[in-house]
Amino acid sequence: MAKSYEVDQAVAAMLQLAIPDYRFVTLEDDSADRPRRIDPHGTVWLRDGEPGEPDIDLSPPTYHYNHRIPVEIAAYVSSEPLRLVLDRMAGAIGAAIAADRFLGGLVSYLDVTALDLVNINVTGGQTQKGGMFDIIATYSTNSPL
Repeated sequence: MAKSYEVDQAVAAMLQLAIPDYRFVTLEDDSADRPRRIDPHGTVWLRDGEPGEPDIDLSPPTYHYNHRIPVEIAAYVSSEPLRLVLDRMAGAIGAAIAADRFLGGLVSYLDVTALDLVNINVTGGQTQKGGMFDIIATYSTNSPL
């Protein structure tokens, strides 16, 4: 099994445990459609990660990756400010990552980028809020496959 696939699956498993109160959706490729509705509690979308170009050590051959895994979160209209709901969602994910920075020994380090907030405008509907960030898994492997 490819290391990049193992990392994607391990991150998905971690998030499913970290955010049981929110709808969790994995989108296995960039052309997949998101569900049209946001769960009343909030929805988290996880896309397959992109390992990018590795740094390479030649003897023995070792490939070092900074694997970026895109995460999108969205909050539905609620009695709380949408920003607060998004911060809580991102905070739960961040806490899970902080609790296991090495993904059970699978990676050298796990980190996140800053949350980028966006308004989600729906024709004829209320504005909703969403956010995007990347989980970055740093690891080394002896095969680029």
